[in-house]
Amino acid sequence: MLYSPIKFRNVELKNRWVMSPMCMYSCENGVANDFHFVHYGSRAQGGTGLLIVEASGVEPKGRITNHCMGIWNDEQADALQKIVEFVHKNSESKIGIQIAHAGRKGSTWENKQISEEEGWETLAPSAIPYHPTERIPHVLSLEEIKEQIQNFKNAAKRAVNAGFDVVEIHAAHGYLIHQFLSPLSNVRTDEYGGGFENRIRFLLEIVDAVNEELNENVALFVRISGTEYAENGWDIDESVELSKILKTHNVDLVDVSSGGNIHGAKISVFDGYQVPFSSAIRNQAHVKTGAVGLITKTEQAEEILQNGEADLIFVAREILRNPYLAVHGSFEMKEETFFPHQYLRAKISS
Repeated sequence: MLYSPIKFRNVELKNRWVMSPMCMYSCENGVANDFHFVHYGSRAQGGTGLLIVEASGVEPKGRITNHCMGIWNDEQADALQKIVEFVHKNSESKIGIQIAHAGRKGSTWENKQISEEEGWETLAPSAIPYHPTERIPHVLSLEEIKEQIQNFKNAAKRAVNAGFDVVEIHAAHGYLIHQFLSPLSNVRTDEYGGGFENRIRFLLEIVDAVNEELNENVALFVRISGTEYAENGWDIDESVELSKILKTHNVDLVDVSSGGNIHGAKISVFDGYQVPFSSAIRNQAHVKTGAVGLITKTEQAEEILQNGEADLIFVAREILRNPYLAVHGSFEMKEETFFPHQYLRAKISS
């Protein structure tokens, strides 16, 4: 199953391995460079079914750090297009991009908030900082919320024009959209705060705006945190309900992670610790899901798929250690996957 194809709209992945989006903190002015070209290109040579480019800010204040990727201007999109074209020409991998806004968790370096003079004013649904020692974020007005929705729409348009096969909206890990979802970080009293329907409104409006820029040749994923591990916070039950609604808004897959919004939350981490969240959403919301979180072995990935707990396997740290994870897995399972013709003398026969 791990080496069977799967289709989202007209986008067919050759296998179920996905390189999870991971920030590289290596950009200047949000522009991808030679490092990113090699970084993503090498994973494509490793047979991965789908690569997702790291969280890319939809505006300058949408970055986590001042060295994060951006897709708010044409220079950034042009640099990304070169990577996309290389992947398409030299592999069978599909490539996506995660579009994001850090909100109150922006303007940082090495996990510490930097000054507004060195960084920027952070934004949030409510005047609640991520950590008590950080400055109070600017509360978005209704007009500014609409502007952010437009920023996501513009980013999606650039992603489509650059040739990406998948656009993923980042609504997890305590960044801006997640901040709206959670009753602990969103205490607004207008139509974007309060009850569940109001707290998910920002995300749904972004989804609808982004879908206006997509077509049947570009799939839409949404990454959420299945829970934020905090009493009275966003939890798996709300994630299931949200996922049911996302499915009706033409979202092709829910990429299920967890945590990130509440400082100091206690998380029990073990191999596959987030898989139960993916399983609950897949089997209760009846939507395709991706599982992520300390998935390191081929056998483990295959078992998740066979058990019906996910449709895709998102791998992060392990694929940094081993760009050829998918190829090595195919050797183990005696399956076929893409192998660069330049390297055929090294291929192990299945």
